[in-house]
Amino acid sequence: MTQRQESAGTGRACVLVIDDDATLRRALGINLRARGYEMLDAADGTTALAVAARRPPDVVILDLGLPDLDGVEVIHGLRGWCHAPIVVLSAREDQAQKVAALDAGADDYVTKPFGMDELLARIRVALRRPAVPADESAPVVTTPDFTVDLAARRVTTAGGEEVRLTPTEWALLEVLVRHPGRHVPSRMLLQEVWGPAYGTETNYLRVYVAQLRRKLEPDPARPRYLITDPGMGYHFAPADPR
Repeated sequence: MTQRQESAGTGRACVLVIDDDATLRRALGINLRARGYEMLDAADGTTALAVAARRPPDVVILDLGLPDLDGVEVIHGLRGWCHAPIVVLSAREDQAQKVAALDAGADDYVTKPFGMDELLARIRVALRRPAVPADESAPVVTTPDFTVDLAARRVTTAGGEEVRLTPTEWALLEVLVRHPGRHVPSRMLLQEVWGPAYGTETNYLRVYVAQLRRKLEPDPARPRYLITDPGMGYHFAPADPR
């Protein structure tokens, strides 16, 4: 399967749309179902969290301006247990709001008004990324502080505890780990992780590399493994330089 289609044995990817605009939910429902998706919807954050708990979605479309909870709170609520990609859909154009949503664990951000074809393309990208089949021959990369199992798509600490990563965090780490010691340009990272339409959104990289450092580096302020190449990109340093 090329998309995440495990849910409830339906054979169709499940999209959860969280938006208080009933007209928008209906329009998305028509378009999603016409393309073979299953759709669930909720008009507020509390309902959305309950719906997602009953029927784990394969991708979430989330408006930040909900009547009960802030959308960032909903992201935090989902990210406690749900690894489905989250595409934020919002009229908020403030850069700080976008960064806050991405920092909370969102995977993509679409500003209203939007084109339906663009949103559907973002959904396809979001669904494709977690569904990449594990490469059974992929190596296990071990550092003094954590281990990355590329086949199992799993990261563990030196003590054996699993490190929870969002789909986007994993995708970014995977690209870097598969090129140990080699400079990976920002444009390549953006296109590999977010899709071919991306190439200049370096703020996305700053947010997600910072999140990975907080989860993996002994001292995130002085990274040993996830290294910035100023003005160019990043590289993974597998050896501890101490």
